[in-house]
Amino acid sequence: MTTVAVLADPPREGLVLPDIVDQTPLSAAEATELYVAMYRDVCRAVEASGGDLLVNYRDDEDLPEEHAGEESAEAQLRAALTPALSDPDAARYEVQVGSSFSARAGNTVTHLLDREDVTSAAVVEPTAPFLARGIVDSAAMKLRRHEVVLGPAGDGRVYYAGFGDSIDFADAYEPPAVETLTDRGVAADHGVDFLQMTPVVETRDDLVTALSLLSARVAAGRNHPEYTAACLADLGLDLKAGADGAELVKE
Repeated sequence: MTTVAVLADPPREGLVLPDIVDQTPLSAAEATELYVAMYRDVCRAVEASGGDLLVNYRDDEDLPEEHAGEESAEAQLRAALTPALSDPDAARYEVQVGSSFSARAGNTVTHLLDREDVTSAAVVEPTAPFLARGIVDSAAMKLRRHEVVLGPAGDGRVYYAGFGDSIDFADAYEPPAVETLTDRGVAADHGVDFLQMTPVVETRDDLVTALSLLSARVAAGRNHPEYTAACLADLGLDLKAGADGAELVKE
């Protein structure tokens, strides 16, 4: 069974999805709503799979002073997630340790593999709303045969990184992360396998891709991230044809 760590920040305006705020019509408050919706979809997919859900968060002391909150990071993340889970008490919450994302991811994976003796450990982020139960279970199966399993996303990023054994995590998420993580796996003499390509939502172009895919899946009656779809509909965000391609519009 794979323990899936969702590396999340507390949903605070200006802290989450800063590029979305800078590049799209969404305000900081609306981007925070979107972050919560995606966080719920990601965690619900992990809960529905055969994996164990671990919410791994940055503590308030490790956040920039301008993003300090009256409520603790853990309390905010618990409150945001509870309505989306069928068994909220089964989710674990633990503080991240490390000065960078690579360090935090590496410390989490290494701790789970070495200290808790789990069979495999994976890292995902709340910005991967199209992570589905089937993908999580497929990754777990691949991790029985390969020490490293990666889910590629656009621009060389990854939406899923699973490990049956440790690698050198120093700067392991340096872009393009999918190549860097692969190289670290190969350097450790590990087998590396890949999942289907799935979008993440961190930039304006990502949001265009996500809206297009959501619209298509909803129209076809296929599986889609329900919280994310409902949030974007409530925010009135849509696409229209422009001179340079699809444009984001807000009703």
